[in-house]
Amino acid sequence: MLSWTITFLVIALIAGVLGFTGVARTATGIAKILFFLFLILFVASLLFRGF
Repeated sequence: MLSWTITFLVIALIAGVLGFTGVARTATGIAKILFFLFLILFVASLLFRGF
């Protein structure tokens, strides 16, 4: 899941440099959602592994 986040972040950076602001904004939003989902699942797995 983290690899998808990095992929969308790279797409957003390239689109931003090339001037495609709509694509960059969308890719950034997807990357943020995936990153927070990864973070929540990571913390949950750490908590459940501890119990």
